[in-house]
Amino acid sequence: MNSSHGSSLFPDIAAHYQSRFKHILVDEFQDTNIIQYLWLQNLAGPGTFIMAVGDDDQSIYSWRGAKVENMHRFTADYPDTKTIRLEQNYRSTQTILNAANAVIDNNTNRLGKNLWTEGNDGEKITLYAAFNERDEAYYIVNEIKNLARDGEAYRDMAILYRSNAQSRILEERLIDAQIAYRIYGGQKFFERAEIKDALAYLRLIANRDDDAAFERIVNTPTRGIGNTTLATLRETARDSQASLWQAAAFMIESNQLSGRSSNALKSFLDLINSIDHETTNQTLDEQTDHVLHRSGLLDMYKKDKSEKGLSRVENLEELINATNQFTPDKEASEGLSPLAAFLAHVALESGEGQAEENTNSVNLMTLHSAKGLEFPFVFIAGMEEDLFPHKMSSEEPAGLEEERRLCYVGMTRAMKKLYLTHAESRRLHGYERYHRPSRFLQEIPDQYLQAVRPTAKISRPQTASDHFNTQGFNRQAFRKMHNNAGQEAGDSGLQIGQRVRHKKFGQGIILNYEGQGDHMRIQVKFDQVGTKWLVASYANLEAA
Repeated sequence: MNSSHGSSLFPDIAAHYQSRFKHILVDEFQDTNIIQYLWLQNLAGPGTFIMAVGDDDQSIYSWRGAKVENMHRFTADYPDTKTIRLEQNYRSTQTILNAANAVIDNNTNRLGKNLWTEGNDGEKITLYAAFNERDEAYYIVNEIKNLARDGEAYRDMAILYRSNAQSRILEERLIDAQIAYRIYGGQKFFERAEIKDALAYLRLIANRDDDAAFERIVNTPTRGIGNTTLATLRETARDSQASLWQAAAFMIESNQLSGRSSNALKSFLDLINSIDHETTNQTLDEQTDHVLHRSGLLDMYKKDKSEKGLSRVENLEELINATNQFTPDKEASEGLSPLAAFLAHVALESGEGQAEENTNSVNLMTLHSAKGLEFPFVFIAGMEEDLFPHKMSSEEPAGLEEERRLCYVGMTRAMKKLYLTHAESRRLHGYERYHRPSRFLQEIPDQYLQAVRPTAKISRPQTASDHFNTQGFNRQAFRKMHNNAGQEAGDSGLQIGQRVRHKKFGQGIILNYEGQGDHMRIQVKFDQVGTKWLVASYANLEAA
């Protein structure tokens, strides 16, 4: 290869390989990058036959360098090309194929094809409009239980989502329902590296003698505390039968470390003490948010602009949502602080362990991970603008077309039955947000959809109509949502729409509620601090 241009072989080398390879087959052609395409051109001589097999509608890896344009330029570079469209599908029902065809047909930069099957039409696609992400997760898990009761195997079911962070609430509901699951191509939420980092900070704040937490974060982000210093710390702690925290404090005070190491270690101890002091009167989600910012973890991961870096930031933001939505069990958490109760809860969830590959378990995965797989029953969650299509990808036409291809890939994973769900409100980036249903839903003709109305005991937020614009959706199911203003919020004696007062957060209006008894939570939009979910039995809300 000519290293100065990276685009052509030296003539003698090119002639050697062109004489050697008379037939070249390229599979998954839609995933090739520029360099690979140039290699193909160099390997192919005047008498070479090339067969390039690919599906431009499944080109979803531009962030890895894949260029869908390679398929489009191939016919221009090789004008004698014969295009063979393999349009017969042996996986999905005709209804699913018709819906997927309708969605992808909105892309302009494609070669074009129309999938069909000799199989039957199958069931309509179920469309569920949830009140929020908790209602969405309840619905999906309930449908999974119904399918299992009808004799279907968990291994035949898959839940797909655009962002890794979406798995957290789904995992929580599956654990509650005692349904085995596995994260395909990834890890459970609380086992992800960035989440373990954040939890280690919270654990050390709750208990300075947690050695595992200390070791994980003492140099994360990097603080210049080297392996030699850590080895000395471990030895001192072992010899004195003390924790690493205690050993560090002792060694700093007794000047047993070099100036640089001592200063770095002292800065770390001061940071943990300061965070603890600064968060004394904060709620659990405020405390978590403060830790992520003050520790430098969020900034560290934000510096990574790749898809993986973005996913890690979204996971950390979802951890804030997890602490916001956490409802402690009264008996199990008696005598514990909210932070200690949450950490105990996380330890239990993490201890569940991921189901083995060959067990009968529900499959959870991102839409990108689903490519090449198939399942009789598929749920695609989070079909909302800014989530899917993702905000970072939908600002440019090429990015939006790739998001649509990703939707097409997700829909065509389903063999027998496809479920599409979206939430009217969802906590994203630490805040309650209202988004329009995904434009991809609008692109599916009505005749292929069966809309299901929410039946969960969660009321529609009174103010949602101010934020949730369903323009362009003329379907009755998208317009007719329950308006429960004035409905009593469970057995609390309060009503949705009523103004209330909280001792710490001040005055606000009740938007929503879920659950009953000791587990009932009330959503309040406070005048000064925004929207929060509160455990009714702890909140002591009073009529304003």
